[in-house]
Formats: sequence, C-alpha cells, structure tokens
Amino acid sequence: MYAIVEIAGHQYKVQKDQQVYVNRLSGDEGSEVSFDRVLLTDDNGSIEVGAPAIEGIKVDAKIVSHLKADKVIVFKKKRRKGYRVKNGHRQAISLIEITGIGKGSAKKATPAKAEKKAEAPKKEQKNEVSENLVTRAEHRAEEQHLEVNVDKLLHDIGTATKAEAQDLKKINGIGPAYEEKLNVVGIYTYQQIANLKAADKKLLSELSGITVEKINSEEWVKQAKALLKEEN
Repeated sequence: MYAIVEIAGHQYKVQKDQQVYVNRLSGDEGSEVSFDRVLLTDDNGSIEVGAPAIEGIKVDAKIVSHLKADKVIVFKKKRRKGYRVKNGHRQAISLIEITGIGKGSAKKATPAKAEKKAEAPKKEQKNEVSENLVTRAEHRAEEQHLEVNVDKLLHDIGTATKAEAQDLKKINGIGPAYEEKLNVVGIYTYQQIANLKAADKKLLSELSGITVEKINSEEWVKQAKALLKEEN
C-alpha cells in the first residue's frame, strides 16, 4: 500500500518503512508525527482519491534526524561593473521514516507537557510551512537589498575591474582579509576608497562587515589620497 501525502508544503509518494527527506519539522529526533493531508491511497489496486484530502486517513511517521541539505551557491556578476556577490544556503530538513498508513494513528508516547496539545500536530505542520515560506522570502529580500546597495555604493565611488586592482594592503589597517572583503563588494582601487563619503562608509559597513569606526580611525580615505599623490 502506498499514499500520496502532503508534508510541510510538498507532496510525497510514501509507503511503510520508507525513509523520506522533508522540510524541517518541529519535534525532537525519535518523536512520532502524523499527517492527515493524504491526497491518494492505493491498496493493492484499490485506489481512493481525496477532494482534496481523504477524510479519516493518516500517515504516521517517526523523526529519524534533523540535518541540513547540501549547500546551494548563488553567484551574481555584472559585466563591466566589478560586481560579484556569492551567497550560500543550506536548507534545514528532517529525515523521517514512515511507520504506518491507515485510519487513525498509532498511540504516541508523548511527554507530559505535550499532552495538553493533543490537537497541535496539524497546526504545527501549517506553521512549519509558513515558517519555510517566510524564510525563503526573507532570503530573496536580503539578496535584492544587497544588490541594490552594492549598485548604489559603486555608483557613488566609481567602478573598477579586477584587472585594475591595486594593492589595498598598502593602506594601514587593511590586511588580506579586509582586502578580500573589499574586492567582493567591487572595491579594487585607491581612488574608490578615496571617494568614500559618510553615507558610502555606512553602506560599505553593511555590505562587508567593516565598521565605519575602523575606516575613520585608521583614516583609510586620507591614506588612499596620499597613495594616489605618490603615484602621480
């Protein structure tokens, strides 16, 4: 017997003793969960289809472990602007094992605190779907916000390419780590640093994690202007 069931916003074809990776579920490892959004069942050729879900049918499962999926890399680049941003994301998932499909669910050995929430599982699943949607939306909004700020910063201080890169480590206070952070944002030259104004420093701090206090206290702008004079 197998069933098509909705778990955390996605549909899965499951059968007893099968292990499935799903979006992160609430609950501890080893705890039992049940899902009542069963859309279809097939019992030796006897097929029942829900409208949309079949009433009275549940899929019981056990949470085997909580883990994270493989990292997904998102890399963005804009030609002739020196803009490159790389982000990584690992989705929180759960590995569950299907323990049964049928009418009603198995009795659960739940702790005393959980007994007061006898009707909670269904609500928890809905909340989990909402949380996942919010997380993805926040991630997309963060990327868009980052891209807009990088464009604004480079528009104010000027753009440069990697081929034009100068040794920013000549500026006191900029080591290899800070130079890499500046390069990721698109800053490669003394002229770009010399062009930094108060608002630009604030944007740079938000994008790279380099504090405005550090930029001001070590006088990066003044040092960059001095290096430009030496070159001329």
